[in-house]
Amino acid sequence: MTKKPKYIKTPEGRRIAYHKTEGRQPTVIFCGGYMSDMEGTKAIFLEKTCAELGLSYIRFDYSGHGKSPGKFEEGTIGNWKDDALAVVEQLTENDVVVVGSSMGGWIGLLLTIALGKRVKAFIGIAAAPDFTRELMWDKYSPSIKQILKTDGIYLEPSDYSDEPYKVSYGLIQDGENHIILNKPIKIDCPIRLFHGLKDNDVPSEYSMRISEKVTSDDVIISFNKAGDHRLSSPEDLERLKGALVELC
Repeated sequence: MTKKPKYIKTPEGRRIAYHKTEGRQPTVIFCGGYMSDMEGTKAIFLEKTCAELGLSYIRFDYSGHGKSPGKFEEGTIGNWKDDALAVVEQLTENDVVVVGSSMGGWIGLLLTIALGKRVKAFIGIAAAPDFTRELMWDKYSPSIKQILKTDGIYLEPSDYSDEPYKVSYGLIQDGENHIILNKPIKIDCPIRLFHGLKDNDVPSEYSMRISEKVTSDDVIISFNKAGDHRLSSPEDLERLKGALVELC
């Protein structure tokens, strides 16, 4: 039986569902992907792993995701970053390790920048900063761009669900306020990046670009030749656990 989540309220009034496992510091924070939730494979694996290691751990749903109320299509990168920041500020007091998957990699990088020295390490799993520009808007046809401008919503087919991605024009526009790969990224903590070379959603070069832009010199990238976007195989999850053991 799935346990009921607890909730915090952001300064903007959004209710954010979360589960926290108490343990030693640092607290591991998991930032999930676009249209995913805190019941996903990696989120649950990290909870079990942190329990084994005695680490404090938090998984949560951005507004409009999973158990957190709100309309998904009204969400933006800025709002979801603020959701993550509220979780950290209200539920933790000491150091954190930020783990971000796909869109959560972008959110996690923004969170790490905002928290500064409180972040002991960052782990990215197929991290996708700037995806609203590079993997959406720049690749959309003129007709799709017109749909977004006219209707405000484009229903993009998903390889992972029968339900299409609800891409809003507001998401695209707000994403421009959070672009980070066009300048140095002021993150100085240890960084571990995982990427599959068969990732058809976020090219593996993104991890290389992140490593080039961050100011930290302690960056290690692990490529899985057979890995897809999810990186949820038992072998991928064991590599993720190894990073936690090393960094925590």
